[in-house]
Amino acid sequence: MSYPKTHRAWRRSVTPYPLSLVLSTEQVPEELGPNEVLIKIHAVSLNYRDHAILKEGKYPLDVEIGGVVGSDCAAEVVAVGENAARFLVGDHVAPNVDLLSLTGHERQLEFIALGGNGPGTLQEYAVFDENVLVKLPSRLSWEEASTLPGVGTTVWNVLDGLRKPTTDTAALLQGTGGVSIMALLVCLAAGIKPIITSSSDDKLARLQQLSPEVAGINYKTADVKGEALKITDGKGVDFILNNVGISSLPEDLDLVRKNGSIALVGFLDGFTAKFPPEILHTLLYKACKIQGILAGSRADFEALNAFLEEKKVDLAPIVDKVFSFEEAPRAMEYLASGRHVGKVIIKVS
Repeated sequence: MSYPKTHRAWRRSVTPYPLSLVLSTEQVPEELGPNEVLIKIHAVSLNYRDHAILKEGKYPLDVEIGGVVGSDCAAEVVAVGENAARFLVGDHVAPNVDLLSLTGHERQLEFIALGGNGPGTLQEYAVFDENVLVKLPSRLSWEEASTLPGVGTTVWNVLDGLRKPTTDTAALLQGTGGVSIMALLVCLAAGIKPIITSSSDDKLARLQQLSPEVAGINYKTADVKGEALKITDGKGVDFILNNVGISSLPEDLDLVRKNGSIALVGFLDGFTAKFPPEILHTLLYKACKIQGILAGSRADFEALNAFLEEKKVDLAPIVDKVFSFEEAPRAMEYLASGRHVGKVIIKVS
């Protein structure tokens, strides 16, 4: 594979909010550092976060002004530095979303998040230190594999790395975005009962075609707590994937089982809520945990990939729609519309 001199990247505009996407032609570094790897990016999967960053007040963390968009990708190794030994040219790889989270045991508050305060992935080529890259299952398409870095590792942590027994276990998955669909597929492969919510009966029907084990609840027309308790014979659920935000915590605590977990992964309802402090009593006597999740570590990523390979998990259902690289602004608009079930993908090359 020839070494490129220039490439294209989609950056955030340096303008007042709302920001837009700007296509830029840029230089590829002529030389690599001793431990660096040049990758050719084949596909990028978008996240709600990518849209939120463009809107003032929608994203709570610092981002690079004019930075490259995107955090999740699937890529191919094009060249390696003289001391880089973890990968070969042609390997399928992806960078971990947090470049400082390798083992999962890091204790520093600092992070370098792709597409946020760190480099983005919506570009044709990129250079990374070999230690932040993870080898991808080569049986997956580029589009499928691009969903793994952020969404996949988030789900792995939502389900606690599948360290608990999965018999007689259920998970409540809020919404039909990428994280929830990935969680649904992993739950099915692990033997966990997935209960997914949506305001669309059509979306629920589409997902229930994947397996008779999938239970769906329309949160606009049904009582989620009541229906989930019926589905689980009154036991409640072991895992709750909370895409809404802290406003749903009282109901989550009512529904979670003893020693269960509530994973805060989204902020669709914002960051403010009012609820009585008595809900902490429920947290105490159920011995459950509420955990914030910002994707996962390189170790999480590798463990997830091992599970996907062992179970030969089919990720085709997670791909909702694929756009070309030139259609990136349209892809972002489609993501913002909420019409998707699963992931919105941009095919880079």
